[in-house]
Amino acid sequence: MAYIDGFIIPVGKSDQARNTAFAERMDKHFIDYGATRVVECWGDDVSVGKVTDFNRAVQAAETETVMFSWIEWPDKATRDAAMKAMESNEAMMAEPMPFDGKRMIFGGFEPMVDETTAGTTGYVDGFILPVTPANRSAYLDMAQQAAGTFLKYGALRSSENWGEDVPEGKVTDFKRSVIAEGDENVVFSWVEWPDKATRDAGWEKVMADPDMQPPSEMPFDGQRMFWGGFKPVVDLK
Repeated sequence: MAYIDGFIIPVGKSDQARNTAFAERMDKHFIDYGATRVVECWGDDVSVGKVTDFNRAVQAAETETVMFSWIEWPDKATRDAAMKAMESNEAMMAEPMPFDGKRMIFGGFEPMVDETTAGTTGYVDGFILPVTPANRSAYLDMAQQAAGTFLKYGALRSSENWGEDVPEGKVTDFKRSVIAEGDENVVFSWVEWPDKATRDAGWEKVMADPDMQPPSEMPFDGQRMFWGGFKPVVDLK
């Protein structure tokens, strides 16, 4: 079964070239260790939320934006072996981070929904939200319906992933980012589009589609979900 590592990273708005070069160097290691795809996306349409948002998640300063990134693995065993092997990769470990690693958020996720069609990704919508285990089935039903609607209106892929290895961080982490309560878990999701224009037009159609009207009782707290639009800067396979 496929496995996903998801990341939210605070980066300087003026440092795109430096962060992209760093990501390209590091991501080649992930591919060498068995990853099937690595995608790094630069914040483009990342709005301020009333309760949560991407910038608050990593305590971003006014001079910073966020990168939304993920690594795809063929299975968790390959991912775990790769992470262990990388610990002894001196060249990789010696790379200085061009961002504050203490505020980077990361975690491992199991795919729940992955609907795709052919095309080259030129824009990404990223989502982070809290869902209780009791509501997982109801959320899955809603996510599967939404995925088909996104693809109908021009999306290339809709991926929904359930938190499996979501560690507690000293400064930031996924659960803190959505103000998780009780036994709530975190869902890491994204929608891929061919370009921003298709995304903008697609969202208008999605929101007007009667099949996308919210259920009478949502399976998660929408006020604590946050999302944003991102431009891919690295896409390795």
